[in-house]
Amino acid sequence: MKLGLAIEELHRSEDHLGKVLLAVSDRHQADHEVFHVARDVAAWSLRHVTELARIGRDFGLDLDPEPDGEPGLLERLQQATSDLLGRRPEPGLLLLADLRHVHREAAGVSLDWELLAQAAQGARKRDLFDLARRCHPDTLRQMRWANAKLKESATQALVS
Repeated sequence: MKLGLAIEELHRSEDHLGKVLLAVSDRHQADHEVFHVARDVAAWSLRHVTELARIGRDFGLDLDPEPDGEPGLLERLQQATSDLLGRRPEPGLLLLADLRHVHREAAGVSLDWELLAQAAQGARKRDLFDLARRCHPDTLRQMRWANAKLKESATQALVS
């Protein structure tokens, strides 16, 4: 069975989505809603990483149960260098770009959960199917949050 490959990819994707959300939170600290909500929804992805690592053992996988979490030193240094060199776009446009990125990443993770759920159901792997049913709604909420925030922010960022 190739379920292990799907679990491994989803583990990687959830970890990446969590890091993207934390990076967005860090970049938009002045916008308290974005800062706090992005951190809250990032925690869901980070929890999914742990749960996928746990269930991955049943499929012979040795996945790290600890999410990478905060963006690494190199990523923070690159952002700081860009800020110092004056390449940082207007905050409203940066927010739109970040939210589009979050939405795209969450959409990909959502598709991965859907595929895993279908495969688990077909293979009669009840625990894996239940995990997908439990976690997928969180990913859909992450995507809906990014979409709603995009709609809320687009007019001001693009018209002003």
